[in-house]
Amino acid sequence: MEKTVYIRLRHRLQIRPNEKILLKDIAQVIADDDIYEKLCALPLYKVTEHDRNIVIIDVMKVIRAITQLFSNSNLEVQSIGPAQSIVEVVTKKQKVSFPLFLLVWLLLFIGAALAIMNFHEDVSMQAVQLRIYTLITGEVDRKPLIFQIPYSIGLGLGMIIFFNHVFKKRLNEEPSPLEVEMFNYQLDLDNYVALKENKESMKYLDDH
Repeated sequence: MEKTVYIRLRHRLQIRPNEKILLKDIAQVIADDDIYEKLCALPLYKVTEHDRNIVIIDVMKVIRAITQLFSNSNLEVQSIGPAQSIVEVVTKKQKVSFPLFLLVWLLLFIGAALAIMNFHEDVSMQAVQLRIYTLITGEVDRKPLIFQIPYSIGLGLGMIIFFNHVFKKRLNEEPSPLEVEMFNYQLDLDNYVALKENKESMKYLDDH
């Protein structure tokens, strides 16, 4: 009787150097109980130092390994989902030095402040605020702090709401525009790596 195995490759997998990649690590597996454990323990790849930090596992390689393991059985393999899985080799993380963190924070702070000030200067924000204050109060004041201070506080609160974060705390479950852009960038990067690093995805004239 023919048995069917369903596999769904994970989009991305993190693994330590010199470790073996098993089928259960890289894919979700649905199979009969009598072969499930054997399938999950199937080794697919051994990470070496030559692999650097990215390894691409193609679904065809996974299917080939499964069919070789059960060559004497009437087994059908059905693949669902992505055709490649990106394996990221994670080495020991280095601690970030406090002076470097302080330098990066200072550069970002100054850059953001200059961007806001240059924008306000381009749109003549000060003149607009002075005009609004005069229209509301009927008085002329070159430094209407009663108007400018709440505006500055509101600008900071608006940025917090826009980015949906207060330090590491998320305000709600909705992703911020920055997170969406980073997600799209990561998808484009993964697609590029999957095509570039997977030798089976492209064939040239000189290939044999």
